[in-house]
Amino acid sequence: MKFLTMDTSNKTLSIALVKDNAVVSSFILNIKKNHSITLMPAIDRLFKAVAWTPQQVEKIVVSAGPGSYTGVRMAVTTAKTLAYTLNKPLVAISSLALLAQNAYFFEGLIIPLFDARRNNVYAGVYRFIEGKLTFVVADSHISLSNLLASFTPKERILFLGEDVEKFQSKIKSALPQALICENADLNIPHAANLALMSLKVAPVKDVHAFIPWYLKRVEAEEKWLEKLGSRSIQEGYIERT
Repeated sequence: MKFLTMDTSNKTLSIALVKDNAVVSSFILNIKKNHSITLMPAIDRLFKAVAWTPQQVEKIVVSAGPGSYTGVRMAVTTAKTLAYTLNKPLVAISSLALLAQNAYFFEGLIIPLFDARRNNVYAGVYRFIEGKLTFVVADSHISLSNLLASFTPKERILFLGEDVEKFQSKIKSALPQALICENADLNIPHAANLALMSLKVAPVKDVHAFIPWYLKRVEAEEKWLEKLGSRSIQEGYIERT
C-alpha cells in the first residue's frame, strides 16, 4: 500500500511517501516558518522525486492535533482536500501519539507534550504494550502542575518533545526520577511513522466534515468569553448565569 503522510501540528513540518513498511521519500523542516508556504510545494517535490502521481496513493494519513491552531489546520485542510478530490481514505492520528511513537524502546510511561502557554500543556500518557503504542490517559489540555501531580516518584516516566526543555526544572522538581529526552531526533515528529500507526485505525467517515482535534478554544474565543462576565460556557454552548 502507498501512503502520503503529513504533520504540521507544531514548528516541525514533516511529510513522507511510504510504500508498505518502507519509507520511499521524506522531508522534514524544523524551523519556525509558515507551513502554508512550504507544505504543498514539498509534497509536489516528493512525488516528482519518486515518479509517483497523487492518484497512486492509496491512503492519506495526517496528524490531527493537538498543537498550534494554524499548524494543525494547515495539514488537516491539505489532507482533507487531497483525500476528497482524489477519492482516497483519510486517517487521522493524534500528533501527541505520533511523537510518543519515537519512544518505542522505552519500558514505562511515555509523556509527549507541547507548550500550550500560560503554564499549560497539551499532553498524553502512553505506553508500549507488546510492541503496540497504547494510550494510558487520553490527550488533554492541562496545567503542567496538575499533570505532574498525577504521578508518583516511583513511576518510570519519559517526557519528550522539543517543548520539554523549557519545563525541565519544574518536571525534575516534582518528579526527580523522570527521564527527559535529550535526543533531538526523537523530540520531533516523523510523519513516516503515521503509515504504520494508521493500519488499525478506521478512516474518517465524513472527510468534508472532519475538524482538527484542538482540545481548547482559540485565544480570541477565550478573550471574548472573559468579556462576557456574567456568562459561562458549558459543553460548547453559552449559558446565562
